[in-house]
Amino acid sequence: MKKISFKSPVGILLFVILPLAVILYISGIRLDLTKEKRYTLSDNTIKVLESVKKPLTVEVYLEGDFPASFKQLQSETKFMLEEFRKVNPKIDFKFIDPIKTKMSQDTLMAMGMQPSVLPDVKDGKVSQIVLFPYAVIKYNKNGISIPLVVQQAGIDADQQLTKSIENLEYNLVSNIKNVATDKRKKVGILVNQDELSPEEFQGFMHLALESYDAGPIIPKNQTELTIADVPLLKQMSALVIAKPRKAFTDNEKVILDQYIMNGGKTLWMIDAVNAEMDTLMRSQKVMPFPVDINMTDFFFNYGIRINPALVKDVKKFALLRLVTGEVSGNPQYTSLPWPYYPLGIAEKDHPITKNINPVKFEFPTSIDTLGRKNIKTHVLFESSERTLLKQVPNYVDLKEIASVDSLGQMEKPSTPKIYAVALEGKFTSAYSSRIERKSYPGFKGQSPENKMIVIADGDVGRNKVIKGEPLPLGVDMLTNEQFGNEQFLRNALDYLLDDSNLMELRNRNIEERLLDRQRITEEKSNWQWFNLLLPLVVIGALGGLFFWLRKRKFG
Repeated sequence: MKKISFKSPVGILLFVILPLAVILYISGIRLDLTKEKRYTLSDNTIKVLESVKKPLTVEVYLEGDFPASFKQLQSETKFMLEEFRKVNPKIDFKFIDPIKTKMSQDTLMAMGMQPSVLPDVKDGKVSQIVLFPYAVIKYNKNGISIPLVVQQAGIDADQQLTKSIENLEYNLVSNIKNVATDKRKKVGILVNQDELSPEEFQGFMHLALESYDAGPIIPKNQTELTIADVPLLKQMSALVIAKPRKAFTDNEKVILDQYIMNGGKTLWMIDAVNAEMDTLMRSQKVMPFPVDINMTDFFFNYGIRINPALVKDVKKFALLRLVTGEVSGNPQYTSLPWPYYPLGIAEKDHPITKNINPVKFEFPTSIDTLGRKNIKTHVLFESSERTLLKQVPNYVDLKEIASVDSLGQMEKPSTPKIYAVALEGKFTSAYSSRIERKSYPGFKGQSPENKMIVIADGDVGRNKVIKGEPLPLGVDMLTNEQFGNEQFLRNALDYLLDDSNLMELRNRNIEERLLDRQRITEEKSNWQWFNLLLPLVVIGALGGLFFWLRKRKFG
């Protein structure tokens, strides 16, 4: 019998490729040949998974009869969880069919899941498929439900699926980190400067408490922050200042400066102009005026200047629902454009703003970035090229809704204006060469690597309150719209407190390699015949080759 040469194609197949394939299959090693490395876990993800010390179970409610797009999401989720289990065997998962197991919708909704209803067409009949594309993470008697599908307005089903897969690793591992962390970080909410009321800030508190221990910071003397409040501030990983309307004292500014110099993260939501929609709706006209909270020099030190002029965006704006008529005694409502409610639409791939719904701002002003050494500035949201600036004090009239793009008194066209920025780097104290440094024990002149977010709108974190009942953050009941304010602020907190650098995963992009649908239609029959005949041709050729070799050897 003729020996097979090791260097021959058959020899390479038998002695190299096949054994290698068997070894990889048995060992479970997989080679990621994709350009974007979509099947390779990041180093930060592996560190988080290795830190899980007790058994953790992920229950995925993506099992059963549903469209092919969800089958792909199911497959990607299963692969991701298999990789998690390889890193840490304490992590296990199972897929559940809620229909087959006869779980009621009320039970699933009580677990925090909202149904997705999809049309299904079979044999000319249209029916509905109800899905619950969620995963439930259970760890040490704690549990959390997380949606697997990105909820973003203005995108089609294919884009939604792609974005959901892009976000899958971050979505799973960040929630695993939150559930499995024994000691949660603390977030302080400053309560001293006439900030938003507890009812108006309930939505933000709810999202903050999902991942952190959040609570109020109230000065001990009930008047201003003093040295006596420093020990409590040092326990806070981040400090949130939401719509302060009382001026900060010079002593408070030193304390806040040193909180930042000692590594404290800050989230600022600042109104530089006082303009309230409730007042405008009652009187039809209101005169906004500048609000001085004595922080101009404080922000200037970090390369930020908040301008006291209202921004009107006549291209990207939310709608305002007004009574525009009456029929048989019943008021008739119409949704009309309101340029003082501009929308923040992410146009850059920053992990805070990627894959979220437009963020609604209410009477925002603008931010100028001045640039500072050792500080990187990232613009999160800005207005469109069709922007107007209204100087204050000046009247805002509901009648402006009839001509949103016309120039009024003390208004001028402007270039795009910034609503929100993120700062990161080593911050320098504004008091390094000033006498105030002596009033703070252990004064520091420069911070370690730190982060800060400044938003030129105090209402971005305010939820509406109707008849004493707070609404979810970002929900407009009158226009029935869900804005991205909640996800924006959740991402902002995660960005500030992300010591594992997991937020980088939100910038993962998966290139869509779609088939040419027109070519598929034109060449459908050709490819069908090709797929039908090719196996027969291959089998016939192999059979003929085998017969020829046998005849040559024994003939």
